[in-house]
Amino acid sequence: MNKRLLKRHKRQVLRAKERVKVSEPDVRTPDQVAAAREASRSLTGRRTDPGLYYSTPAAKSNGAAEAGEPTESANS
Repeated sequence: MNKRLLKRHKRQVLRAKERVKVSEPDVRTPDQVAAAREASRSLTGRRTDPGLYYSTPAAKSNGAAEAGEPTESANS
């Protein structure tokens, strides 16, 4: 049984090695790389801005108190 498992393992390793994708070398100049990094940083900063999608502040959970309506505890 060990021989069978060993052969199976060898086949699996061989197939895994065939599927490995080798990355292509980066042929950009250092100036292009620096410009791409800077552009990426500026986009990231804008995406993480919490007020990006909303022009008004977030509504509070207690809308009745904000609107000036009396609450039940104020009536008692």
